[in-house]
Amino acid sequence: MGIRSNHTIKINFRGGIISPGDLYNILVVARKAGVLHVSFGLRQQLLLNASADSIHILREGLGQLAISYDLDNEQHPNIVSSYPAEEIFITNTWLSEGVYKDIFDGLDYEPELKINVSDSHQSFTPMLTGNINWVASATSLHFWHLFIRFPKTNSIYEWNEMVYTNDIPGVSKEIEKLIFQHREAFYDNKQAKGEALMQLLQKQQYITKPAEKPAALPAFNLPYYEGVNRVNDKYWVGIYRRDELFAVDFLKALCKLCLDTKIGQLCSTPWKSIIIKGVEEKDRPKWNQLLNKYQVNMRHAANELNFQVEDHCREGLELKNYLVKKLNDEDTRTFGVCIGIKTRKKSEVFCSVLVRRRPLINLWGLECLYVYDILCAHDFNPNARTGFVFSRANPKFLLGEQLRRLVIAFYNNRADKNAIMEKQVAAEKAPELKKQLSYVHQCRHCFTIYDESFGDLEKGAAPGTAFESLDEDYHCPLCDADKSSYTRIEKAGLELQTI
Repeated sequence: MGIRSNHTIKINFRGGIISPGDLYNILVVARKAGVLHVSFGLRQQLLLNASADSIHILREGLGQLAISYDLDNEQHPNIVSSYPAEEIFITNTWLSEGVYKDIFDGLDYEPELKINVSDSHQSFTPMLTGNINWVASATSLHFWHLFIRFPKTNSIYEWNEMVYTNDIPGVSKEIEKLIFQHREAFYDNKQAKGEALMQLLQKQQYITKPAEKPAALPAFNLPYYEGVNRVNDKYWVGIYRRDELFAVDFLKALCKLCLDTKIGQLCSTPWKSIIIKGVEEKDRPKWNQLLNKYQVNMRHAANELNFQVEDHCREGLELKNYLVKKLNDEDTRTFGVCIGIKTRKKSEVFCSVLVRRRPLINLWGLECLYVYDILCAHDFNPNARTGFVFSRANPKFLLGEQLRRLVIAFYNNRADKNAIMEKQVAAEKAPELKKQLSYVHQCRHCFTIYDESFGDLEKGAAPGTAFESLDEDYHCPLCDADKSSYTRIEKAGLELQTI
């Protein structure tokens, strides 16, 4: 597959779940058509490029396999899901493998709108880059929050109802139908109203319940998603390729190894990488041998893994490599930052920081003299929309330094947020502390003070011990009066007495 290939075939694997047997058969057909490399897209789909002379071989072979595909278009976007992160990056969740697959099996149509199915306990896969976005409730088992991003807009609407798992396919199908039936209201219309759309939904057909509060989207935290890694009693293997190209022969050998070791699936991720879960301890040497045989490098710098680039975008990849080098030269830490590169008008990338290329001159579609804007998501959360523009119209030679300054601003923002949170926590604790220190207990006979802040170490009462928690046989250490002889008194009422 060369960069000058003429046609692109896109094959969807719902939720990024790929059968090794199916993938192997597709790769055999691809190899017959002269395809040497394939890639994985931002929406977890398989992408194959072929020349005009060989595309018929590829199409005929896929037809014999009964594999659905899109040719040179995005008519049927893949369903994005957080399943690849399940078990290895996600903990303390009710959303299991079976729940994901029940949803995918229930979708009895090929969506023309983008659907995202996400666990709320992760940020590895994007939650709101679809048109119909489902986010699992953190508190209500088998209920989902619904976010609508109207097609061709950045307008997002969160429904105030949650939907039961089994009804996700039906609600998704009806919403897509309604949007296309009322295109003037809901398609490419920045004034689209979510309430108007949901009023058209046949709600009585589905199990729903009011959302007690809006969904809490997690802060962004990108895990290191490559290498051979242990989880519980097994391993997972994450494979990233710097040029986004996976050799067909390597993937065929990988599929065979999956089948030989009884691994029934692999996963593609929105980071254009693949993940194989459930590798047994006894089979780990076989995976190391596979990686060694095909010279597959591991443990790339986090600076490189944090980037998202549009599918099939050589200019974006070149810019990414340029910026990675600049960041590495300055030894810049980018942990927690997701950097996207956008070179096309209608593309969507998942990022907290967006580097957007635009031409200074555009004459009859001929672009030249590119400059670059740097934009930031609100609160640097990639699940939010663009919050502000950091800098505009940067020439390329200044872009690395501007990006470095933005990363510094990101960490300053995080430090400021932590400081505010610490103040809030202190403020919440202050009334309790004030309550504890605002009074003491005083013996009526000799005026000896029991202060909860200091306790009474000689009597075995540690600092912070409440007077009510003292043993009933507690006695005044000075006059030996019993506990009932003590009176609660405000410190202010002690005036000049020493406490």
